[in-house]
Amino acid sequence: MTSDDLVIRRAEKGDADEIFALAREFGMTFRPEREAFDVALPQLLRNEDALLLAAVVGGRVHGYLLGFVHLTLFANGPVAWVEEAMVQTGSRRQGIGRSLLEDFERWARERQAGYVAMATRRAPEFYSALGYEESATFFRKVLR
Repeated sequence: MTSDDLVIRRAEKGDADEIFALAREFGMTFRPEREAFDVALPQLLRNEDALLLAAVVGGRVHGYLLGFVHLTLFANGPVAWVEEAMVQTGSRRQGIGRSLLEDFERWARERQAGYVAMATRRAPEFYSALGYEESATFFRKVLR
């Protein structure tokens, strides 16, 4: 793959099968279910405070990023949060993740976000190389 082959664009309904397959690669606490995915996808595509990006190489989705901008009180305005970012196994270390994050950052800046944040246990050296710094401990409580 060359950088000329990579296209970062807003995800579309027709990307559903490939994005669903990528979402299943997370393999964490939750296992994505197609019925719930099919309910959520159109809502996310319509949500003006959400951005779902697809990284397309040769007509196929090799990665995606889902993020949001939301208002805060402490940061004097909006901030951006990356909820999900996944690059297909076998397509990593080719600039796809970097390109997804850079496009998301551009969108977040246009929305006047004060910063971009995410919670992740994976690839800390990748995020550090892009200028991200460790900032907080992440807590969660599973409700179902």
